[in-house]
Amino acid sequence: MRPEDLLPHRPPFLFVNEILEIVPGESARGLWRLTGEEWFFSGHFPGRPTLPGVLMCEAIAQVGALAVLADERFAGRLPLFGGIDKARFRRQVVPGDELILECTMGRLSARAGRGSGRALVGDDLATECDLMFVIA
Repeated sequence: MRPEDLLPHRPPFLFVNEILEIVPGESARGLWRLTGEEWFFSGHFPGRPTLPGVLMCEAIAQVGALAVLADERFAGRLPLFGGIDKARFRRQVVPGDELILECTMGRLSARAGRGSGRALVGDDLATECDLMFVIA
């Protein structure tokens, strides 16, 4: 299964290249390979390309959406951001890095939910955050 099979996102705003694991309604893991050709690197920052932290949070949210949308109760629905809490950026992420994205659902109801996730480069924590979302 490809991320596009579940997510409504498309390039250039699809940040999950590969699904590594899904437990429907509970958790998901994915991979984002950063080539350096991505649109944001040229301006953030010239001479020292760095992945914006907010895009790491979005990538974590996309993996969370995979967990939600893989659950038959939510198939075809649209999870939308409701908020981000406790976001912490621990490591610079640069072209050539591969991000392992993880998200685990905490509370999940018919209309909304919470999850927590992180992005890692190898064993190094790059970003962690808690997410709130509504299901349209």
